[in-house]
Amino acid sequence: MLGFTGREARLAGRVREMEEQNQLLRHQLSVSQDHLVAAMQAGGGNSSGPAPARRRGPAARCPTQEVEVPKCEVIHVAIVCAGYNSSRSVVTLIKSILFYSKNPLHFHLMADSVAQVILQTLFYTWSVPQAEVSFYLADNVVQDVAWIPNKHYSGVYGLMKLTLPKVLPGALRQAIVLDTDVTFATDIAELWRIFGQFGPKQAIGLVENQSDWYLGKLWKKHRPWPALGRGFNTGVILLQLQRLRDLGWGQLWRLVAEKDLITMLATSLADQDIFNAIIKQHPHLVLTLPCQWNVQLSDNTRSEICYNEVTDLKVIHWNSPKKLKVKNKHVEFFRNLYLTFLEYDGNLLRRELFGCNNTKISLKERELSKLNEEDPCYEFRRARVNSLRTHLYFLDYDYEPSADGNDVTLVAQLSMDRLQMVEPLSKHWEGPMSLTLYMSDAEAQQFLSYALSSEVLSTRKNIGYHIVYKEGSFYPVNFLRNVGLQQVNTPYVFLTDIDFLPMFGLYPFLKKSIQVLNLESAKKALIIPAFETQRYRITFPKTKAELLNMLDMGTLFTFRYHVWTKGHAATNFQKWRTATTPYRVQWEPDFEPYIVVRKDIPEYDTRFVGFGWNKVSHVMELQAQGFEFVVVPNGFIVHMPHAPSFDIAKFRSSAQYRKCLKILKNEFVKDLSKRYNKKFDFEMS
Repeated sequence: MLGFTGREARLAGRVREMEEQNQLLRHQLSVSQDHLVAAMQAGGGNSSGPAPARRRGPAARCPTQEVEVPKCEVIHVAIVCAGYNSSRSVVTLIKSILFYSKNPLHFHLMADSVAQVILQTLFYTWSVPQAEVSFYLADNVVQDVAWIPNKHYSGVYGLMKLTLPKVLPGALRQAIVLDTDVTFATDIAELWRIFGQFGPKQAIGLVENQSDWYLGKLWKKHRPWPALGRGFNTGVILLQLQRLRDLGWGQLWRLVAEKDLITMLATSLADQDIFNAIIKQHPHLVLTLPCQWNVQLSDNTRSEICYNEVTDLKVIHWNSPKKLKVKNKHVEFFRNLYLTFLEYDGNLLRRELFGCNNTKISLKERELSKLNEEDPCYEFRRARVNSLRTHLYFLDYDYEPSADGNDVTLVAQLSMDRLQMVEPLSKHWEGPMSLTLYMSDAEAQQFLSYALSSEVLSTRKNIGYHIVYKEGSFYPVNFLRNVGLQQVNTPYVFLTDIDFLPMFGLYPFLKKSIQVLNLESAKKALIIPAFETQRYRITFPKTKAELLNMLDMGTLFTFRYHVWTKGHAATNFQKWRTATTPYRVQWEPDFEPYIVVRKDIPEYDTRFVGFGWNKVSHVMELQAQGFEFVVVPNGFIVHMPHAPSFDIAKFRSSAQYRKCLKILKNEFVKDLSKRYNKKFDFEMS
């Protein structure tokens, strides 16, 4: 490491760590594939009889000499993505592409408004050096296909691939088009290379359908759309866009669709039916791709025929709503390949390309270059500029604020060790919530399984769950709060922590308080008094009278009375005991109450990571802006006990941690004084 700076040494270590993980994963995939090949060779690839005859024709031919894709040639990939579920599944697809790819990539995402918001944020925060992303709002062309009756579960968006030659840039001559439920097992450049095999009239590359659907024999009176032989599956398509435009593609597919809809009445397989009807009439347009480029996994496919013949699998396609539950004797292999990428740490895919002169200097890199690596608090400052990969609305969200203009969203953040708090919180708060979860890729999948199987949570569509993926050694508490705050669609927010349970009925009580106290036109922060119990099981107080009785009995206490009195002393709990109307309190240093305010308040200061001053600084800025603090007399929240966080343990055990926190406090106060031209004269604790 002679001659390396500290930053270069860390970078070199990070590169080595990433490559070691990639090599290990490649080895695991190779071993799994070897086992699959051995099993099929031993069993003949077909458990019910002799191996099928080898296919003849385009899918069985291999070029005698393959031309390599130049290392700096950009590979263009088009994907239609709509809704929350599709936005999740496309991430696994993109991980698998990035893992193997050595070329620059340009993803063209045709998305509805929901998916576009999610994926724009995801790609911006992911900041993959070799990947460029362009978005095309599907809503702008949905009318081009909305007239087609469609029985497929994908709805109108299952027809959108028909519009790609129109939607994609005119200068783009060719693109690989993918469904969101495919997973790559090889470098996508191998597929891109097949464009060189197209004949002068061929414009569409497809793999033959591996089910009997288009043969019309699945059940009595089954009438599929017209197709050439078994037909083709459109989960993976090579499109010669310019040739299709020259052919008048838009008019061609409309005429074919209109003609066949007279007798078929509706599509059953969305765009696939129309592509096959076109190819039936114009077979010269299609190049049949080797079937390993779209190994179709559903209960009605003959996919084993494909990988019995071609053991070097390229793309697996979960073309079934049942996903991992398909009937296939090798499903464990396919499942493990899919799960590998589902849970793979996406941060490791931020790989640099060398020699292509296309790597952009990110905002993070610019900010990092300004830092002094010899600063004892360098790691704290570095944590502030981390680009944390963020997946908004990880689950379905459907909520419109109430028309009265007083609606309020609960905002909180959590990690895996606090996940058990979400169910009881949702029982206490029936209103909308914006929760930000700090998790690894694998933990996010555990959360997904937990939420979908929970009887309490699975029915709630007014909870926005936003995943921020783990990176670095500090808990980015204020970054997480800001993500939750940014996604609120109500006029007001209740800023709390995940380990507090609101009193039953607090949501309607706060809506009424917002109206009565005129928060719309006044700079007010409503304080919700905070209490705590040291018992893991208590009878939760239903009223203020019950809470006061528990305080007197020693079952409840004012929050942090024994370790950090200053944090909530200004609430004036003694006055609250007898108060029947809201009362104003004065801000004091270190005050960190839980509050209800307008949504358009300043965001939290992200220099504070881990433990200490993360809420104090936010309340202090509200005070600098002239907010008055008003305590509500009949509302409360109760902190539930849990093990100490890792960050508070670091704070308690490290003198350097505490020293750096004090430095950050002083810098914050200095910045705040300058910004608001206001002097804060008190000693930092």
